[in-house]
Order: sequence, then structure tokens, then C-alpha cells
Amino acid sequence: MNETHKKNWVNKRKARKQNLQPDDLFAALISDDRSALSSSITLLESTLDSDQVKGRALVEKSLPHAGQAIRIGITGVPGVGKSTFIEAFGLYLISLGKKLAVLAVDPSSEEGEGSILGDKTRMYKLSQAENAFIRPSPSAKNLGGVARKTRESILLCEAAGYDVILIETVGVGQSETMVHSMVDFFLLLMLAGAGDELQGIKRGIMELADLLVINKADGDNLKKSELAAREYKNAMHLFPVNANEWIPKTAVCSALENKNIDTIWKEIESFQNQTKVNGWFDKKRKSQDLRWFNGSLKETILHHYLDQKGAKASVQEFEKKIIDQEITPFEAAEILFKKWINDKSV
Repeated sequence: MNETHKKNWVNKRKARKQNLQPDDLFAALISDDRSALSSSITLLESTLDSDQVKGRALVEKSLPHAGQAIRIGITGVPGVGKSTFIEAFGLYLISLGKKLAVLAVDPSSEEGEGSILGDKTRMYKLSQAENAFIRPSPSAKNLGGVARKTRESILLCEAAGYDVILIETVGVGQSETMVHSMVDFFLLLMLAGAGDELQGIKRGIMELADLLVINKADGDNLKKSELAAREYKNAMHLFPVNANEWIPKTAVCSALENKNIDTIWKEIESFQNQTKVNGWFDKKRKSQDLRWFNGSLKETILHHYLDQKGAKASVQEFEKKIIDQEITPFEAAEILFKKWINDKSV
């Protein structure tokens, strides 16, 4: 693409973005327009004030049409085959007549904050399926391994008619538990023979898992996988009983050979049926709304503070003092907070 064509292409994208209005986007969104869904999520992820106003309006319009999907979080150690698993699992769900949305979070670079965004190439077959929507988003250093607007993106996908939402997280870590607060079902993918069977995996993650799946259970690795599944099953029985009355399960599968994928979906359906009957499903959805509110409140307060004249300079000044060990992080935060309160009272 030469410079002239590139410039024209960029200008067209800018013009199209500026013309995006919540009413038009919403109408296209609920009419099964995948490009409208993609544009809507882009609007949500924008940091521009004007875009954020439009994004909030779009979410408000979508709320009455959302909430009917099953939300599934999928995480696992690097190299466990998350993308391969999601593609095999997604194609199976589509074969059942489901509409599937995959919100795949790519790790952002610590230096330039860019991300790979390669999930569409790793899930080529699934990305070509008519009833599948794959949206890679950069985590942008967001804690919890999920993108900044993942909760809102889930609602937009549901309003667009997708009845299964998969959230693929960056990887296993203590902060990864945030995804648990926005899904109905938490699936943890593991490997056998990777040296992290029981001691290497964080207990906090295992306690959150509704289903622990040993992937790559094929060839010479099959027996190791079955043994690892038994060990994990015994270990998980030592954890406290879940408030939802669901006993976490273990399973083995081979995403590469498409084996036991149907078993995993049956477990998810069983979980959904049980928790809807005992009332836990709706109870957790309500608790998710409260977490969403608290997160939005903190984000709004921080945004309004940083938007004030001189605020960013003050933050940078204190960051330098913290690095030079002239002040503690707690003291710096307290001083800035009191300064903000005093400024607001003027």
C-alpha cells in the first residue's frame, strides 16, 4: 500500500469512526451485523471522552437484550493449547447450532503496550465460521488477564444474539482470578508431565475452577494425562465445599485430535442446570453486577481526577519521588487524595 492509498484508508476509517452513533450501531448490532459488533467494542475500548459517552449509551441500549448466554472463562498455563482447544470446542458448539463469541485477550507489551492480537490466525477455521465471532483485545496491563472493557463487551455480544461467550485470558497467575468475577463457569486447562502437577499451580486458581481439563491427552501422553487427572481430582476434594453445591470435575481431552470435547460441554450444561435450579446462577450474576459497579466507580473517579488540570503532572512528580525513595507509595497516594479533596472544595 503506497502512502497516498494508506492516507486515504486512514482518513476513511477516521470518518467512519466519527460517524458512529449509538442508535445506528445498536440497530445493526441486533441485526446480526458482525462488523457493527466489532465497531461497538472498538468504541468501548477507546479512551476518548466522546467515544466513552457513546459507548455508555450503547451499553445502556443493549442491557435489556443481554444476559441470556452462558459465560465461560478459559485459562491455563502458557503452552497448554488454549487457542487449539477453543477452536475445537467452538466448532463443536457451532455444530450444535450455537452462536459463539470469543473474547480473546492478548498480552500487551510492557514497553510499547502493543499486543500480538494473533488469535484469528491461531483459530483460522473458527474465525471463518458463520456463527462465530472472535475479538482479540490487548490486555494493556490490566490486572486479571482481561481487557479493560471485557464486561461491557460480553453484554454487547449477548445483545447481538450470541448464546455462548468464551473469555480466553492471558495465562495463569494470582491476578487472573478477576475473570472469575465475570463468568458463570470457570475452566482451567492443564498439562500432564509439565512439572507443575500439584505443587506448581497456584491453589487459588484451582479453588476457582469448576472444571479442570488436562489437554493434549493423546499419543504417549494419554496415560500421563489420565494419571494427572486422578491426582487433581483427589487434590480438589480437599478444598472446601463450594457455596454453589457444585463438585468441581476433572477431565482429559485432546483438542488436536478432537477427543472428549463433547464431554466438556456436557459438564458445563450439567453445571448450568444444577446452579439454575438451586438459585446460585442468578445469585452470582447479581454479585457480578455489584463488582462491575465498583470497578466502574473506581475507574470513573480516577478518570475524573487525572482529567483535572495539573493532575497528571502531580502524579508524575510523585512517581519520581517514589522511585528516588523520597516518599512511600501510600503516603504519596494520601497526599494526592487530600489535595484533590481540597481542590474540589474550593
